[in-house]
Amino acid sequence: MKYVGAHVSAAGGVENSPLNARRIGARAFALFTKNQKQWQAKPLEAARIAAFKKNLAESGIAPRHVLPHDSYLINLGHPDPEKREKSILALLDEARRAGQLGLSFLNFHPGSHLGELSDEQCLDGIADGMKRILRETDGVILLVEGTSGQGHHVGHRFEHLARLLERVADPGRCGVCLDTCHMFAAGYDIRTAEAYEETMELFDAIVGRDNLRAAHLNDAKSDLGSRIDRHDSIGKGKLGVEAFRLLMNDPRFDDMPLILETIDEALWPAEIEFLYSLAKAAD
Repeated sequence: MKYVGAHVSAAGGVENSPLNARRIGARAFALFTKNQKQWQAKPLEAARIAAFKKNLAESGIAPRHVLPHDSYLINLGHPDPEKREKSILALLDEARRAGQLGLSFLNFHPGSHLGELSDEQCLDGIADGMKRILRETDGVILLVEGTSGQGHHVGHRFEHLARLLERVADPGRCGVCLDTCHMFAAGYDIRTAEAYEETMELFDAIVGRDNLRAAHLNDAKSDLGSRIDRHDSIGKGKLGVEAFRLLMNDPRFDDMPLILETIDEALWPAEIEFLYSLAKAAD
């Protein structure tokens, strides 16, 4: 069964995000648990935590289908040790916030070496940061998001994702979130049945099907292999509808959060309904 939603607003408090998800007909959702443009945030208040859990239960959305996203400021691969430490502490705080809300996952972008390190050095630094966060938290699963490769970001090759998981060596606490736009921009074609299956079989062989725990469903404004991260509305970009038809009928993506980050939130209710219509049988 598929669980589709969107990255909804938590304005006014995290407790509002389940309500916003329910309004658009979502069966899953993503949120920021703090202001994504600021390093610091006030601790979550007990009343807000309780209200979030109450609203989530009433929405009918399971905690495992909620995908908190980290701040865009965080860069575990930063070449500067002090700035990398700042990022580790920030992601640690976000992991604790997710745990307080009773959520299973924390999705994060792996990071960028800014052209000052090799990909391998950057990945090793990210893995070390992940291991530290897992040691200092309990239960929350870190999901590494595959990237487009823009701006010296690592994570755009399946081999990068596999290296991180192998270095961390804690399969119960780590996994991968695939982004359809990022995959395409990174050079992985999923526009036809043949290309889709070739790409997903490659993922299975290199990263491992069991490590796939979530996905972002976005069309792409940029071309195949461009390494430019530009999302578009479903069916309006270079990916087209067929890629999403294939994904919505792929059991690899069952029982996980499938999250829209498309560019026009007014279209989210229609996009969610449309994605479900692509499945051969109603869930």
